[in-house]
Amino acid sequence: MLFLRSNAQPNAAKAYIKVSGEVTKPLTLSAADLVNMKHTTVSIRGRDGKDHSYTGVPLQIILELAGVTMGNKLRGENLSKYLLVKCADGYEVVFSLAELDSSFTNRIIVLADTYDGKPIDAERGPFQLAVPGEKKPARSCFRVTEFIIKDARD
Repeated sequence: MLFLRSNAQPNAAKAYIKVSGEVTKPLTLSAADLVNMKHTTVSIRGRDGKDHSYTGVPLQIILELAGVTMGNKLRGENLSKYLLVKCADGYEVVFSLAELDSSFTNRIIVLADTYDGKPIDAERGPFQLAVPGEKKPARSCFRVTEFIIKDARD
C-alpha cells in the first residue's frame, strides 16, 4: 500500500538522512523531504516475538533519487556494490544492492518514521530501517543517519 504522508513527525523535525559514496547525486534528505515522499507499510516480527507495522519510504526510492545503480544497470560488476547503513549509536549493517532492488526481490525495505501507527520514539528514531522477512530483526536498525554505497572490489 503506497500513500503520501501529510504531517511531519514531531521527534523528526530536525532529523536528516545522508546518502553518499558511489552515487551520481549525493543527498541529504530532511524529515520534511521524507514526509512528502511515497510511503508504504511493512510488517516485521520484533524482538518481543510479535508482529509490528512500520510505515516509511521504500529504501529503493531513496537510493534511486541519489542515482544508485539499480534496475537494468545492476548486473555484472555492479553486483559487487553494497549499502552500508550507519546509525547514530555506531551500529552498522550491510545489504547487497540486489537485496534492495525490486527487479531482484519482492521484499520492500523501508526507512520507517512510524511504528504501529505512532511516530518512532526518540530512543529508536526518528528513523528506523524495517527489514521484513528476516528470522532475526538485527538489520532492522534504529536511529539511522546515513546510507553509503560502496564496491566490495575496492
